[in-house]
This record gives sequence, structure tokens and C-alpha cells, in this order.
Amino acid sequence: MKFVGSQMAYYLKDRNFKRNSKVLLRYLVFLGIVICMFSILFHVIMERVEGKDHSWVTGFYWTLTVMSTLGFGDITFETDIGRIFSIIVLITGIIALLIVLPFAFIRHFYVPLLESQNKNRVPRQVPKGTQNHILLCAYDVVARDLTERLEQEGTPYFVIEPDLTKALEYHDLHIPVLLGELDSQETFLHANIRDAKLILVNRKDTENTIIILTVRHLAPDIPIVAIATDDESVDVLQLNGADHVLPVKRWLGEQLANRVNAQHAKSRPIGQYEDLFIAELPIHNTPLVSKTIRETGLRQKFGVSIVAIWKKGRMKPIAGTEKLTYDSVLVIIGNKDQLNSIDELFHEYNVNPNPVLVIGGGRVGFAAAESLQKDGILVNLIEKDPEICKKVGHVCHKVFPGMASDYDLLKSAGIMEAPSIILSTNDDTMNIYLASYCRQLHKELKIVSRISEARNIDIMHRAGANFVLSYATLGSEAVLAISKNRELTVLGEGIALIIVPIPRSLEGKTLAESGIGAETGLSVIAIKENAQVATQLSAHTLRPPGAEIVMLGTPDMRNTFNAIYGTSTSSN
Repeated sequence: MKFVGSQMAYYLKDRNFKRNSKVLLRYLVFLGIVICMFSILFHVIMERVEGKDHSWVTGFYWTLTVMSTLGFGDITFETDIGRIFSIIVLITGIIALLIVLPFAFIRHFYVPLLESQNKNRVPRQVPKGTQNHILLCAYDVVARDLTERLEQEGTPYFVIEPDLTKALEYHDLHIPVLLGELDSQETFLHANIRDAKLILVNRKDTENTIIILTVRHLAPDIPIVAIATDDESVDVLQLNGADHVLPVKRWLGEQLANRVNAQHAKSRPIGQYEDLFIAELPIHNTPLVSKTIRETGLRQKFGVSIVAIWKKGRMKPIAGTEKLTYDSVLVIIGNKDQLNSIDELFHEYNVNPNPVLVIGGGRVGFAAAESLQKDGILVNLIEKDPEICKKVGHVCHKVFPGMASDYDLLKSAGIMEAPSIILSTNDDTMNIYLASYCRQLHKELKIVSRISEARNIDIMHRAGANFVLSYATLGSEAVLAISKNRELTVLGEGIALIIVPIPRSLEGKTLAESGIGAETGLSVIAIKENAQVATQLSAHTLRPPGAEIVMLGTPDMRNTFNAIYGTSTSSN
């Protein structure tokens, strides 16, 4: 009864109550007037036509029994006029009481009551005392990827959702959700916006503007991170108060462009730790092919450390005995001068001067083509939309209108001579299809692709892609980097830089004795002790107490590390 009372109390305060109650009340008044009129007519006909006298209570009694179709039969008319009147009352009762009244009750009372119960299921404010939480304005692909990482790190978060149906769905999936309008100050006050760590504004650009203005008015100091769909919206969102505006689709195109093989062999920085750069080094058409990692001598010659290797789209830890093939990509760590020395040596090895092929000229494909053009790399682009072909023509060497599945078109665009291909369509199934097709056509081609859903990573690699990156991963990595006040590091799909104090179980042990690589798959890249970072690691390197260990790996590898060595890690 207490629950029903609380539901009724909420319903009476609901903004839609007046509208629903007025409709229902008007109908009930109309019904009461009809009953009164029939009762009066009952007396008139009974007295003047039938010659009988009845009380007013009897008149209401007869009217209700006839209209409700009960018809006890104790009071009846004997004349035709009386019986015609009875038929009219009966038909009116069937329509008004048995059809319209139940519908009106359900539509204007029962359904709103159920809706209010559902609304009460979804919280409207964060628990009392909540601080340093992250607020998300939509549960999109970026938010899904981000929340997984936040849960692993134990960071509280809440999704603000104005749509009741979606909010109920998230609530049933045990996603922390708050029901509220995104243009209402009350919503953000209930979300304790002033004590939040940051807010991610990730709806349409036009909606984002309203949200930013609302939040900035309430909390002048909170970091606001906005995702911009269009590059043209970046300045608008910044002027309205966003601290960080992320043009993720443009960044995704630039990241994909940074992973291609083209022109001369060189290292490509993909991240930074302290003053050291983490870089990829493709060895295609270099003297390193067919050598083992120890035989490369990169540490002795240049001072860089090989910390991992890309194999079939997966980053693997190294043992030193791995034999390098034409499609191997080394992950190295070193300072800027060391990487420049490697680039000078490798510059003489010509990878392939032919244009890179880009399939898809949307925002991601255009950004990739533009980035390659700025680096002096020729680009051939295939796009089925004639309008897009016109827009991207100025950043491409050649544009080929048509379907990328057309063999003749692919051949004309240079698939057989291209050093790399970028698959930038927003359809995972199409990218998987094209990756498989292109791999069959050109075995040594480097295939770089975007994906939308993380579950398609494995099948994309099996189809032949060498490197895969998603919009969701890039967006969530950028938000995490901002929340931790560090530079964005994009190592690869699902790969993160992991920093953890050395667990007691590993103190004083060498790298070989710890078995981290064999047990977890993580790659140890550095050990930090007293502000000094050591990257020249070997199997005999000791792990001093109180130091930090820096590793590369996936969330699953990190969880395995936690389970085996009993510690809690954090992504840098």
C-alpha cells in the first residue's frame, strides 16, 4: 500500500496529470449528465404515459441497471414509447459504460500510472555524496567502450538519458543511468555536476551546443569534452564553452593514414611515455626481413628497445628468437634522436612509390586522403557517390567513381601496385568483404581498416587486415587521456599503455623469473624508479621494490595480470 501511495503521489505531481485528468473528468461529467437526463425522462414517461409513480432513487436505479445491461426486469415499460426509450438507454449504456469508459480509464489513468511507475524505476539523481564521477550525455559506441574501461579502473560514471524507453533498457542492463532532460538545469544539478570529474557531451552537434551552455552556466570550472560530428562545429562548440572538442572521425582518418606503408621505410610514433616515443617500424623491403629480433641489432646500433611485434593484426610480446617476415611490424621505444637515426638508415629503402588506395570518401576517408597528401603521398580513391567524388578530388591523385567490389575498377585504381589500402566505409560487413577480396588479389598489400563494432576485430584480421582501428576506441582513448591529463596515445585496437607499481610478489625478481609475457601476454617496455625510466631491459633485469612497471597490452591481459599477481593496474 505504501508503494501504491508513493506512485499515486508521483502521478498527482506529474506534468501530464492535468491534461489526462481534464479529459477523464470531462467524460465523467458528461456521463453523469446523461444518467440524470435518462432518470428524469424515466419519471416523465412512467407518470404521463404509463400512469405509474416511482421515487427518484428508483429512476437512477432503473437507468443504471439498463445502461450496464444488468436488466433485473423488476421495473419495465409496457407501452411502445417506453420500450423505445429503454432501447435508447440500453444502446447508450453499451457505448458509454462498456466501451468508452474502460478505454478512457485505461488511456487517461491506468497507462499514465504505469508510466509513472516506470519513471520511478529509473533514478533521477546520483547517490548522495557522489564525487569525481564522469557524466555521459548519450550511450553511443564511444560511451560503451569508455564505460568498459571506467569499470575496470573503478571510476564511477552515469549516463543521462531523456528518453524513458531507452533509460529503462539501460537500467535493466545494470548501466548507471539518470532520467532527465538534457536542456534542464535541474537534471545536471541532480547529477551533482559541480563535483563531477568531467562531462562527455556526445550527442548531435546542435544538441551539444545547448548542453554545453547549460552545464557551463551551472559549473564554470568542470571540464567539458564534446565530440564533434562535423569539423565545422569544432569552433562553435569551443566558443560556447567546451574545453576539449574531439573531431573523432577526422582523427580516425589521420590515424589510419599513419599506419600505411608508402614511399620510404621509417618509424612512425604512435605514443609517448615521459620523453620516450613508442613507434612502429615496418620492415617490408628492408634487410631485417628473415632475421631474428636479436640479429637485428637495433639496440646495439641505435639504443632503441624492441618491446613488441605486430603479427596478423595482434601485438605480441617478444622473446628475441622470433623470425621477422615481410609483413612484420616492430614496436620500438626510444628518444627522438634515436628514432631519427633509424629513419636516416632506412630512408634508402624504397617501400613503394605508387599511390595508396583509399576506399570510401566520407569524413574518415577524406581525412585519411588529406593527411596522406600533406605528407606528400599520392592517393587514389574509390567512391560510389558522385557528389563525394567531386568534394574529395582536390586531395587525391585520381578519383574512381564506382563500386569497390568491381575488379576492373580496383585494377584501374592500382590495387596490384599499391603499397597499402585504407578501408574507410562505415559498414563493417563491407570492410570485411573488401579486406578478404583485396588480400586475395594482392598478398603483400598492407590493409588498414576502420571498424564500428569491437566484436568484428577478429574476423577482420582473419579476412586479411593488418591494422584495425575503431571510432569507439579512438573516442574513448581521447576522453580517458583528457581525464588523466595526458597526451592521447593510440597504440591499436584494444591496446593500452599500462602502468602499475611492482607487486610484492615480483619485487627482486628478474623479467625472466616473473614470466609476465608468457603468463599474461603483456609486453614490458620500461621500469620507472625514482623518476628515472629504464628501457634497456633484458631477461636478467631486476624489479626493484617501490618502482613502477610500464607495459603494453589489452584489457584481458591486464585482468589476467591482476588475477595472477594480485594488484590493481591503471591505464596511463
